[in-house]
Amino acid sequence: MNKKIHYTKPSITDLEVEYVKDAARYGWGERCYEYIHRFETLFKEYVGSKYAIATSSCTGALHMGLAAIGVGNGDEVILADTNWIATAAPIVYLGARPVFVDILKDTWCLNHKLVEKSITQNTKAIIAVHLYGNLCEMNELLAIGEKYGIPVIEDSAEAIGSIYKGKRAGSIGKFGVFSFHGTKTLTTGEGGMFVTNDKAIFEKVLTLSNHGRSRQQTKQFWADMIGFKYKMSNIQAAIGCAQLERIDELIHDKKRIFLEYKNQLTKLPITLNPEKPGTTNGYWMPNIVIADGVNFDKIKLFDNFKKANIDARVFFYPLSSMTMFRGNSANTNSKNISERSANLPSYYGMSDTEIEQVVEIVNDHLSS
Repeated sequence: MNKKIHYTKPSITDLEVEYVKDAARYGWGERCYEYIHRFETLFKEYVGSKYAIATSSCTGALHMGLAAIGVGNGDEVILADTNWIATAAPIVYLGARPVFVDILKDTWCLNHKLVEKSITQNTKAIIAVHLYGNLCEMNELLAIGEKYGIPVIEDSAEAIGSIYKGKRAGSIGKFGVFSFHGTKTLTTGEGGMFVTNDKAIFEKVLTLSNHGRSRQQTKQFWADMIGFKYKMSNIQAAIGCAQLERIDELIHDKKRIFLEYKNQLTKLPITLNPEKPGTTNGYWMPNIVIADGVNFDKIKLFDNFKKANIDARVFFYPLSSMTMFRGNSANTNSKNISERSANLPSYYGMSDTEIEQVVEIVNDHLSS
């Protein structure tokens, strides 16, 4: 059998290992936050936000951010139907209801034209998820948010390196959240980051992240509110610091892989991640969408990938199709694109020969 082609795996060098060894040996006691604070500082400088809080996950960052802006029982939060459940789950944690809106055909992101129609008196927030490094139409969403007094939040879990009209993803809305899961462009194994330019929200999330204990509180072990335990460890942050020092290199390799796919797939009836005028795509995950009218069997394609020892991924299913959310069948783009799409492998250091092997499977499948 051919050598396995992974859909993703991190790039870990001697730099990450050295930082982890240092954190493991010396990052305790008075130095237990050293790498965390360093990572937060480096990250907010990179993204271009005033404040940053390292968290144990992107889900946790979103949970705290939504809590900080007052999302609660009976509220509604608008988001795209095409998402991983991690974006919807924190809404439910807080007793609110996710409202699923269809996606655009070109970016596979939230359809801003349908958002306004979904706003009710209960709408508390709009979440713009930058899917696979693609970018939402932020200007249009911000205009809608301003019109109705509703904050627009950026779920940038998959979009580090993506830029919208001169601003980095995550720095544009009321707050932004990022993921550092092992599959992401920048990893800490597990972990996330909360960023914002709003000092009041920053202070509220900082308190929530530490069991509700304010940093202004002088009493030891005194909580000022019920909070969460969503803090990142110093050792995780050490990996993050090294990864962030290498971020341009990491994004460059992601783009190299994407462009090679684009070059080799150009004659097939498919579209890939877009890079619209005024934007830069971080290209976290190359995705192909098979053109309407072309005979395509998704199950057979993934079976062929498996036989060739290639680990591809399915496009996200519409959240409204899942048992806990079932009831909205009107989001036709979310359903149709999910059935005609696939995430292609893009792990660091992937060779042109390996890309050719992936393309050969796609080409054979569409030619059969």
